[in-house]
Amino acid sequence: MADRCGGPQKKSGDFRPARQLHVESGLELQLVGEDDAAELFAVVDSNREYLREWLPWLDATNSIEDEKAFISNSLEEFQKREGVFYTIRLNGRIIGTISLNWIDWGNKGAGVGYWLSKNQTGNGYVTKSCIRLMEHCFDDLSLHRFVLEAAVDNIPSCEIAKRIGMRLEGITKDREWLYDHYVDAKLFAITKPEWDQKRSS
Repeated sequence: MADRCGGPQKKSGDFRPARQLHVESGLELQLVGEDDAAELFAVVDSNREYLREWLPWLDATNSIEDEKAFISNSLEEFQKREGVFYTIRLNGRIIGTISLNWIDWGNKGAGVGYWLSKNQTGNGYVTKSCIRLMEHCFDDLSLHRFVLEAAVDNIPSCEIAKRIGMRLEGITKDREWLYDHYVDAKLFAITKPEWDQKRSS
């Protein structure tokens, strides 16, 4: 867990995302590990058609070996403090993932990404996980800005951003190549002062 105790202020270079974050009873965010490859691939594979609507990487993830390579790359990014990739676990089982796809330590910002198994949607798990990860960024990592990008027609993700209280800052034209076409994206963001005001009201 992240250090929430008092004491000397850490230098920014010492900060590293936590390996595990407790969201609520039964719901945890856990740093992905090499041992997760088989279970994670099974969840991806069983949700392939559903996830492919908005995620561009499905065609490159066709085996456990592909998953292992991705996990290895994610762990390298974690060691370099460039990002962090968590499994979302419900009662110990993987139901999705959430990540900081990038961390800009110089400007104190980070961007979130996620996906969830189709049969687990509608329970608020992603919203709760986003809030927990955002608070970790603000309270433990001394970051200032939290960003979420979603395709303009990806209504569920846009609604998550609104529920969290993020501002729509604009629309990015042709933001992502999605298999055979470009999609525009909405860029949402919230800063630590904005979140502090929201959670104190």
